[in-house]
Amino acid sequence: MDTLLNNLDVFVDGFTLTLQVFLWSALFALILGTIVGAMRVSPVAPMRWVGTGYVNLVRNTPLTLLMFFFAFGYPKLDLPNVSYTTLAIFALGLYTATYVAETLRAGINTVPLGQAEAARAIGLTFGQSMSHILMPQAFRAVIPPMMSVFIALLKNTTVAAGFSVAEAGYIRASLSERGEPAIVVLLWVALFFILLVAVLSFVQRMLENRLKVLR
Repeated sequence: MDTLLNNLDVFVDGFTLTLQVFLWSALFALILGTIVGAMRVSPVAPMRWVGTGYVNLVRNTPLTLLMFFFAFGYPKLDLPNVSYTTLAIFALGLYTATYVAETLRAGINTVPLGQAEAARAIGLTFGQSMSHILMPQAFRAVIPPMMSVFIALLKNTTVAAGFSVAEAGYIRASLSERGEPAIVVLLWVALFFILLVAVLSFVQRMLENRLKVLR
C-alpha cells in the first residue's frame, strides 16, 4: 500500500493518460472500422477490395511494428509535427479498426438477407440501407465481441509505453528510478487494469440488456 500512496501522483497521471489514449483510440477505431466494415460488404467491387486490403494488411502487421513506424518513421516524412501520444492514438486506432470492421461485418451477416432486398425494392440506396437497416441491427448483435475488441485495445495501450508515452505501462519504469520494488508496482498496475476491464464488462452487460436482439 505504501508503494501506491507514496507515488499516487505517478499512478494518477499514468492511468489518466491511459484512459485518454484508450477513449480517443476507441472513437477513431469505431468510426474508421464502421466505414471499413461497410466497404467490406459493399456491392461495389473496388470498395470491397480496398476494405479487404486494409484489413488484411493492417491486421496482419504486429502492433509494435505499427507503433514503431508512427514513432520513428512518421517524423521523417516531413508531415505536421504531432506528439507521441497523438501518434500512439493513430496507431492504436488504425490497428483496432480492422477488428471493429470484421466484427461489424459478422454482425451485418446475421441480418436476414430479405431485409436488404426489401430495402433495395423500395428504392433505398446502399448507404441508406446500411445506416437505417443493417448497421443498427449489426451493432446490437455484436455487443459482446465488440466489447472484447475494446478490452483488448485497453490492454494494448501499454505498448505505447515503449515509445515515450508516459501512460500506465510506463509506471514501472518511472517508479524503478525511485527505488520501488518492480513486482509490487506491476501488481498495482495489473489491479487497476482489472478494475477498468470490470467497468467495461459492466457496460457490456448494461448494453446487452438494453439493446439485445430478440430472436
